[in-house]
Amino acid sequence: METNQSALVLHSGGQDSTTCLFWALKKFKEVRTLCISYGQRHAQEVAIAQKIAKNADVPFQVSDAGIISLLSDNSLTNHNLVMDREKPENSYPNTFVPGRNLFFLTIAAVIARSHGIKNIIIGVSQADYSGYPDCRDTFIHSANTTLNLAMDEQFIIHTPLMWLSKAETWALADELGVFDIVKNDTLTCYNGVAAEGCGHCPACKLRNDGLMEYLNKAKK
Repeated sequence: METNQSALVLHSGGQDSTTCLFWALKKFKEVRTLCISYGQRHAQEVAIAQKIAKNADVPFQVSDAGIISLLSDNSLTNHNLVMDREKPENSYPNTFVPGRNLFFLTIAAVIARSHGIKNIIIGVSQADYSGYPDCRDTFIHSANTTLNLAMDEQFIIHTPLMWLSKAETWALADELGVFDIVKNDTLTCYNGVAAEGCGHCPACKLRNDGLMEYLNKAKK
């Protein structure tokens, strides 16, 4: 396998990572998916990611990173903590899991290396996100450099959604021909409700507001 023709997608089974999966399938000859289980309250996403990967006919792997849930107190891994619905002023929402994307990318890079894969894809966005610092473009570039130095490799971390709003992410899913899959088969909701979700958690608000914006623009 030519390493520049293969990719590993960090795939949670949500809107963003599923859109990235189908983006990767257009760009690379061979694609693998990696889902991380870390004690998240919306743990159903693992089974949904596996189902989407199976239907897309791509290899699926799940990695246990449960240690993340023991290292900080946040509402995604502490099920007794009431979830912030809005971003607090001058602070991060309590849905922020410190170090999560750094953990994920490190695990992904180790697994990618074992398969001779150089391309790693993650569905973070700086344009439309919840204020998480590990979704920023500067973090991704820094992590990419660090992983290459740590493993003496030439990984390329791709972020197809980095500068896209949620409405533009819906447009991309539509362009890729997977709008219905993303709309009906994914799990973005922090409370573990598939498709439209619970409707009131931060992830649902971003997803559904973006969907309405896209549909309204498409009507014009």
